[in-house]
Amino acid sequence: MDKNQIRETIARRAAKEVKEGDVVNLGIGLPTQVLRYIPSDIKVTMQSENGCLGMGNPPEAGQEDPDLIDAGGGPITLKEGASCFDTATSFSIIRGGHVDITMLGSLQVDEKGNIANWSIPGKMTPGMGGAMDLIVGAKKVIVTMEHTAKGRHKILENCTLPLTAAGQVDRIITEMGVMDVTPEGLVLIEINEVFTFEQVQAATGCTLIPAKELKPMN
Repeated sequence: MDKNQIRETIARRAAKEVKEGDVVNLGIGLPTQVLRYIPSDIKVTMQSENGCLGMGNPPEAGQEDPDLIDAGGGPITLKEGASCFDTATSFSIIRGGHVDITMLGSLQVDEKGNIANWSIPGKMTPGMGGAMDLIVGAKKVIVTMEHTAKGRHKILENCTLPLTAAGQVDRIITEMGVMDVTPEGLVLIEINEVFTFEQVQAATGCTLIPAKELKPMN
């Protein structure tokens, strides 16, 4: 799979997590692609931590409004009825538990649901942004990321990078499959049929538990 196929596979599968009436926050990078694949007949409210409720699909090239951006600085559109406000109000929404799902990229995730997605020691990084608040404030935390980074494991027994939050991740979606964090360990509930279980396990830095009814990844 090439880079574009990997990103599309992850985004398409992640879009199936969104249900009617959800308030959803999408992190910068790959998660923003999820919006493209949410069916138009499902009514959801997209939230951005820089102060917006009701984002629409990204604008067509040449139609960007410089006053309308997401938290990563990317251009956005607004749906009818959308609202914009200060970041204090935005983080009150997040910390108050009003976001149903947040989808975030990550540098590392481990089998305990710990996540490290903001800092690599010795390298310049833009900072944590709203990730810490989103991870502890949202009702469901889904990590959407490539399974490995240049062949190196990103899913581990224990994160080695500075944590963004501990024990908060509910589900991980990669191009290889869908994994749930459970008290028993990381359970593979769906597998991309392009890969075998052995290949997914070899690309994972912790022991995967195959679900009793392991399903193909849609």
